[in-house]
Amino acid sequence: MFTAALPKLVPIAFIAVVIIWSTTPLGIVWSSETVHPTLAVLLRMLIALVLGIAILLCARIRLPFTAVALRLYAFSAIGIVGGMSLGYFAAQYIASGIMSLIFGLSPLISGLIAQRLLNEAKFTMMRILAFVLAFIGLGVVCSAKLSIGDDGWKGLVLVFIAMVLFSLSGVLIKTVKINIHPLASTVGALLISTPLFALLWLIFDGNLNIESWQLRSIAAIVYLGVFGSLIGFIAYFYILQHLNASTVALVTLITPVFALILGAVLNQEVVGLSLIVGASFVVGGLSLYQFGDALLQRFSSGQKSALN
Repeated sequence: MFTAALPKLVPIAFIAVVIIWSTTPLGIVWSSETVHPTLAVLLRMLIALVLGIAILLCARIRLPFTAVALRLYAFSAIGIVGGMSLGYFAAQYIASGIMSLIFGLSPLISGLIAQRLLNEAKFTMMRILAFVLAFIGLGVVCSAKLSIGDDGWKGLVLVFIAMVLFSLSGVLIKTVKINIHPLASTVGALLISTPLFALLWLIFDGNLNIESWQLRSIAAIVYLGVFGSLIGFIAYFYILQHLNASTVALVTLITPVFALILGAVLNQEVVGLSLIVGASFVVGGLSLYQFGDALLQRFSSGQKSALN
């Protein structure tokens, strides 16, 4: 009976991933408002780690510490520590919607890295066109941000490097051949990442200053710890098991749009014409990257059928 009910949970899991990924950039911005970025991300990881260990113990899921497993955890930590720490620092300079938009480029960067590390096929002409369109959009967004004359360029550089590290981590993980429960791999990665976040906090801040914390920052940290770092991952892995890759890829197309809307409505972030145009190019490029070859092949097949 439980197995039969599983497919009914797929739409719920898909919606959960979209909501969590769309709200995470805004959560990062809010959590860093009154809490130092390094402490905000450290507390988020501690919450996720404690909950993850508790679930592992209750469910009796094994946490391996073999050489292969440790390599998996280390590769995962590249994206967690590098991607998140830089993302939190970037939140001091740029809006949450722009952060989500730049992170949306990760499938393209992952594709480039995979060509080098996994010997995957070179980009087709359609994917090259998609890459160009997406980065034209990114250029439009960046030029508008830089023209303001503030420190926005710092945020753009930081979040772009964070996105590259996140993409690199994802590709490196694919090089590790191991049969492991997804929750175990998450907890293993957190065991390596959390001390590094603590070290970053000690280096860049080292103060608690609890009296300055506001409710919105605390709530955002708890939300990101429970949902952004734990439930979101479980839901994402679940839809990967039950949906095809092209359907899952829709998440990367939907979340930047939702993140821009949420930032404008809930955080009064300015969404100007240049941002709309740039976002359209980025989302259009991502759509072409994910579905362009398949649509072109279907169109070619249809033309051949019509001629015959």
